[in-house]
Amino acid sequence: MELRHLRYFIAVAEELNFTRAAERLHIGQPPLSQAIQALEADVGALLFERTRRWVRLTEAGRLFLDDARRILELAGQAADTARRAQRGEAGELRIGFTFSTPLTPLFATVINRYRAQFPAVSLTLHEMATLPQLDALGQRSLDLGFVRPTDIPVPPAIALTTLRHDPLVAVLPATLPLARKKRIAIAELKDLPFVMYPPTAGTGIYPQIMRLCRAAGFVPRIGQVAGEASTIIGLVAAGCGVSVLPASFDRIRMDGACYRAIADHGATTTLLLARRSGEHSPLVDAFVALATEAAGE
Repeated sequence: MELRHLRYFIAVAEELNFTRAAERLHIGQPPLSQAIQALEADVGALLFERTRRWVRLTEAGRLFLDDARRILELAGQAADTARRAQRGEAGELRIGFTFSTPLTPLFATVINRYRAQFPAVSLTLHEMATLPQLDALGQRSLDLGFVRPTDIPVPPAIALTTLRHDPLVAVLPATLPLARKKRIAIAELKDLPFVMYPPTAGTGIYPQIMRLCRAAGFVPRIGQVAGEASTIIGLVAAGCGVSVLPASFDRIRMDGACYRAIADHGATTTLLLARRSGEHSPLVDAFVALATEAAGE
């Protein structure tokens, strides 16, 4: 069954005249009659009663007309959806983000602008550490990921775009004498227990803390581990130790914990946008372009 045959059928059903329907369709009357006969053969039912003087729908034709109109409408919608997807205006984007990403103003700006510009695109957001995101991109269960740098080499199949650089801050118990200072050196944390993500969490901050501490001449003594940043901050507030986190976490205010700038060189982290290398889809390209533009403002 061809869509053009359905269009021909609808024209004849509305005109109830083969000559007028042929003129409306800009085709000859013999090809129109042949198309209707082919459609009736496909359907297996007589759709029109016709004599030399009149044409009218059979009961089968009357019922078929409603369905034919719906089929053509759905076909038009399907074609429109495909065209919008080709332009990056429809479909689904699966995006990962690290625990600190939503606390950066850039994230909210990018997501809000994208939703406003591409309202027909469904954004599915997944909170994940950096390494699981890179794995998910490789396995094609994510399309994009907001990630942080990691010690493990990024596979060649993953392309990274730098969006912004964020300072790291020390998270201290407010009662600690060191908290009276506005800026501290990592070496001043040498004798204090650290509250950190577990090394298996796949975060970028864990290896960075280890690098900073080693550069300051010591290996941090881990007093507690926690899988959530808010838990880490709560444990610091409870006096269980100190920590180092991206400065975006200072938006989480908790009695008993405070944030202090770090004086050491390299006490920064980078927010990156990860995608599969060499692959281009309108949806992904549009999101990357918007995120890059927002980051450059």
